[in-house]
Amino acid sequence: MKKIVSFALCLTLLTGCTGQLCRWGEPKNMSKVNMIPRPLYAERSEGQFRISLATQIIVDSPGPDALHIANMLAERFLTAAGLTLKVKRTADNGSRADAIVFRIDPEATNLGSEGYTLTITQERITISALKPNGLFYGMQSLLQLLPAEIYAGEKMSQPVDWVVPCVQINDRPRYSWRGMHLDVCRHFYPPDFIKKYIDYLAMHKMNVFHWHLTEDQGWRIEIKRYPKLTEIGAWRADRPGVTWNECAPQQPGEPCTYGGFYTQDEVKEIIQYAKERFITVVPEIEMPGHSRAALAAYPELSCTGGPFTVVTGGYWPITDIYCAGKDTTFKFLENVLAEVVELFPGEFIHIGGDEANKANWEKCPHCQQRIKDEGLKDEHELQSYFIRRIEKFLNAKGKRLIGWDEILEGGLAPNATVMSWRGTEGGIAAAKAHHDVVMSPTSHCYFDYYQGDPAYEPEAIGGYLPLHKVYSFEPTPSELNEEEQKYVLGAQGNVWTEYIPTPADVEYMALPRMCALAEVVWTSKELKNYDDFEFRMGKQYLRLDAMGANYREPDLRGFRRHNVFMDKIKIELDTPIPEGKIHYTLDGSDPTASSSLYQKPIVLTESAELKVCVVLPNGRAMKVQKAVFEKQSPQPAAEVMVSQPGLQFHYMPLDSQITTVTAIGGLEASQRGTVSGFQFPDMEYPEYFGLRFAGFIKVPETGVYTFAIQSNDGSRLYIGRQLIVDNDGLHGPVTRSGQIALKKGLHPIRLDYFQGGANKKLTVFYEPPGEKRQEIPTDILFSQNGVS
Repeated sequence: MKKIVSFALCLTLLTGCTGQLCRWGEPKNMSKVNMIPRPLYAERSEGQFRISLATQIIVDSPGPDALHIANMLAERFLTAAGLTLKVKRTADNGSRADAIVFRIDPEATNLGSEGYTLTITQERITISALKPNGLFYGMQSLLQLLPAEIYAGEKMSQPVDWVVPCVQINDRPRYSWRGMHLDVCRHFYPPDFIKKYIDYLAMHKMNVFHWHLTEDQGWRIEIKRYPKLTEIGAWRADRPGVTWNECAPQQPGEPCTYGGFYTQDEVKEIIQYAKERFITVVPEIEMPGHSRAALAAYPELSCTGGPFTVVTGGYWPITDIYCAGKDTTFKFLENVLAEVVELFPGEFIHIGGDEANKANWEKCPHCQQRIKDEGLKDEHELQSYFIRRIEKFLNAKGKRLIGWDEILEGGLAPNATVMSWRGTEGGIAAAKAHHDVVMSPTSHCYFDYYQGDPAYEPEAIGGYLPLHKVYSFEPTPSELNEEEQKYVLGAQGNVWTEYIPTPADVEYMALPRMCALAEVVWTSKELKNYDDFEFRMGKQYLRLDAMGANYREPDLRGFRRHNVFMDKIKIELDTPIPEGKIHYTLDGSDPTASSSLYQKPIVLTESAELKVCVVLPNGRAMKVQKAVFEKQSPQPAAEVMVSQPGLQFHYMPLDSQITTVTAIGGLEASQRGTVSGFQFPDMEYPEYFGLRFAGFIKVPETGVYTFAIQSNDGSRLYIGRQLIVDNDGLHGPVTRSGQIALKKGLHPIRLDYFQGGANKKLTVFYEPPGEKRQEIPTDILFSQNGVS
């Protein structure tokens, strides 16, 4: 009877939750079943199931997959708990007690290929699914219900009570493509780490590993027909300690010592490792651009003939790409792909297709002849010809081509799938044309971006992508109708590694943002709740701790690095880790578990430095976070008469790229004028330029004001002669803030900005006392004629 009731309940929930049954909406239940990603339905009941040496693992399923999953579970208990659980394949009638049962249920078609039910009573645990994929995901949920120590790499020295709560979970994913990418070309990571990375995906029920294997800076896969690809293309001149974008090219006679590659045997081993975890590995072999490493090995495949070196860093643009006019280029790529296809059993082969600089194609007689012979309009259509020709080859091999959204340019290949990274517009266009799409926009899915204030984070490529923004991502655009939405396969997080040299750095950038994306692509849109996710992450950090992951630890809520107050300030601390305890010091020493325990707000009447750390339930002290509290007398208002609204601006075009806003200080303005606020004057802009805004801001009352700038690239904000916000440097859209105490009235304000390429962006915010942050209203900005 229990089986019939459970299945009926599962059918109801998986075909459409009713208000009565979707009880996760009740706050008291949201935190009781603590796992990520959040299941479609979960309900706790009284009691728990205890796992001991007497517990058996029963496999009620034919075929090798379910047995392998059961053995994986047994191995986890042996490794982390020292428990040897017997695995037995036998029919199960539902009456066996003290058992963990894996069952394939051919009638559970409502679960789909990846759904499962997990039923835990005080007598037994049952995981049911239509397919082995579902059994594996059910096992992942079971592991998350166990103590976090189950993820440890060795038996715990302290005794652990291996119990799980009684629960009913009915679950299936929202999307079929739940992916994570890793670039191993900018920096090479050993095979063991690739497996560990796959473990993180498996833990979060992700099912695609996008392996970026070729690039300007390195060729990472053995191709037996072309040995020079790894003899030459896998190695570059080393530039230790040099910032990525400042690496000098290889010099004549300089040895190439930095790099590495994966042998085909290692590739096969990794693919099998992923397959056992129901993860498909999608290789990326870049073309026609991002190919300098291959051209260094075989320069005859280029338009110019070389010679070439493997690129040492991030200098740009790189105009040397595969020649599209030579048939030998396509023969080479087809031979390479023939070996790749034999290695990778998955459906998709990623061919890149992005950022192909066509300057050499415009000058190449072979490429121009190809354009003429094929009746093409221009070099964009030549790229489309290139992609279509490669797609035809892959289709003949039983594979599907997928590429970055640039493959839309010049016309999309007939059966191509688009990975949309430059926003979601490319994905929308492809879906409307009835092409499959994977959404991976920089705005929400680029995990090489900063996670916090760049002043306190490891160097990154730029941008700003905190955990909450990843979680807010909606992969299916509202611009698509119901039919077009079916072409959105899912989403993927990307880890490009220019500034990520070590495996530990990869973990820091990927985790916990991978956790947030996993919930985006698995969990029903209606069930997403960031507060609940952040609460559940408290347990997830403990699991990652047990795995030895170097994840980015969460900041305290509302914790500001620099704070200004006038008389006194009350400091309220809060951690997103429910069971974490906050310890602090005010004497300059680093806090430990024996330092003062935060139990009530801290009141300061004088300037001080506060250091805090969160101590986890497992006893580990997390990173020390430091904040300065500065007591200030409010800056007097200026005694001036303003004659007009708005700000004066000085515009300075630049001949070349600069890296700091101070470089515009001595430049003469080529144009001056007035704007209503901190906005770009209406004009045509070159790639590089500088702007200065100057005038007065009228603050409505005496108090502490917070100012913030989001800019791409560098900017600095001054009140009077005091620097308040320093957002300098060459970077993407980064936000920084600062505070100052001001008296009611007018205060001189100045902002210097420079654009060093790419997209210009500038937004200036302020936060009056007791109010929320807002863009600075234009009606409080003034200037004097002739004064700036």
